[in-house]
Amino acid sequence: MLSGLLAAAPVAAQTLDDKVNEIFASSTGWFVSFIFSNFPGTSFPWIVAWLVIAATVFTFYFGFVQFRAFPHSIALVKGDYSDPNDAGEVSHFQALATALSGTVGLGNIAGVAVAVGIGGPGATFWMILAGLMGMASKFTECTLGVKYRNEYPDGTVSGGPMYYMTKGFAERNLPGGKVLAVLFAIFCILGSLGGGNMFQANQAHAQIANVVGDYPGWITGVVFAGIVFAVIIGGLKSIASVTEKVVPFMGIIYVGAALIILLMNFQYIGTAFGQIFEGAFTGLGIAGGMVGALIQGFRRAAFSNEAGVGSAAIAHSAVRTKEPITEGYVSLLEPFIDTVVICTMTALVIIITGQLVTDPETGLLVLNEAGTAIQTIDGNSGVALTSAAFSSVFGWFRYILAIAVILFAFSTMISWSYYGLKAWTFLFGEGHAKEVTYKVIFCIFVVIGAAANLGPVIDFSDAAIFAMAVVNIFALYFLMPVVKKEMNSYMSRLRSGEIKKFV
Repeated sequence: MLSGLLAAAPVAAQTLDDKVNEIFASSTGWFVSFIFSNFPGTSFPWIVAWLVIAATVFTFYFGFVQFRAFPHSIALVKGDYSDPNDAGEVSHFQALATALSGTVGLGNIAGVAVAVGIGGPGATFWMILAGLMGMASKFTECTLGVKYRNEYPDGTVSGGPMYYMTKGFAERNLPGGKVLAVLFAIFCILGSLGGGNMFQANQAHAQIANVVGDYPGWITGVVFAGIVFAVIIGGLKSIASVTEKVVPFMGIIYVGAALIILLMNFQYIGTAFGQIFEGAFTGLGIAGGMVGALIQGFRRAAFSNEAGVGSAAIAHSAVRTKEPITEGYVSLLEPFIDTVVICTMTALVIIITGQLVTDPETGLLVLNEAGTAIQTIDGNSGVALTSAAFSSVFGWFRYILAIAVILFAFSTMISWSYYGLKAWTFLFGEGHAKEVTYKVIFCIFVVIGAAANLGPVIDFSDAAIFAMAVVNIFALYFLMPVVKKEMNSYMSRLRSGEIKKFV
């Protein structure tokens, strides 16, 4: 999602003291290298395999729930089964919007461009497949998040992996739940300050500067910090009320722009899908062939939708419901929207606008001089490649993309502030003063992220986010029988008519 995009996207020119970067890199480099290391003799990161294997296991264990329950998921989001008297803070739609705002971001713009730029059109096929499988991971973790959440007298709730690790493991007489929970919470706080905050502010400033001209990053940081603080100080209800408006709006802007381009080039859509399917199994001449396309597709899907990371379970835990499984059904829509819809549209725009250079005689893709990526029309990669694809139709589309990037960054920051906050209160306890302390720290890091070149810090926080997945998926394997029991009970009551619609 983040590491690797930093090099692929323009970064603010200002830097912190190189010495600090050097010390930080030397002290944390081993951790980053471990998390993103490849299987021996391959270019496939073990952390991606960890996520994809888990998604496959959950898909089969729950009987392809992501396909069977899709219509019911839509009904739940519409509010057909929502009882306003249930415990919780937000509606199904608000919980979905909040979680989506944390995952729909630069991974959908820059990450997809990286995947297609290296793995070719075929990477899109594997990205879609990984997204569909990841729906089962989201279903599992978000069901558990609601089942084991803490509900407080004032109506607020706290939930997520920290709570199902401690309470779920204790309920099943399994050891080590508390240790896993503390580890997860630490990684979550680090990830929220870095990948969910500084990276977003850094890249938002880069895109604004790309449109209006270069200026000091701290100005962007202060403005963003002020807006973010104004939203997050109101708690999850405030965050949810913003995200339920921002997420559909930014989705409409970005998807709308992509649709205009696709409709103008409608005659090429069939050809583009042909390239996607052919490239998935032949590679169309790219370095690494089919395996290279598969690796890039799986990698970017995992990094984009965060299925299995556990972050979304924190947002979904706050939903108003007495049936934990209902939020599992709602959450499985998240990877579908993020990866199957938005990422695919980005890939189609890049392919259809002819950004990838092909040999006119053989029809195969042409590699760059280094042989490490596909040659593009203007030598672009990452977010610049997506920007070039959009701008090739209308020059002013880069302004549309800039707005989308700003909204993506903003929504990701406010969602991750909530994830980090819940990890913070799990470690240090609930309380207004403790919450405000974290929120102030978070906003300070917004300014730092926008103003500085924090390569090693971003790499470390990126690694922390995927370290969350290592801990979370380990716990999910032990707790998935609980989810199956909830699912079977709910579905039998739904079929018998015991569970009725609210009108």
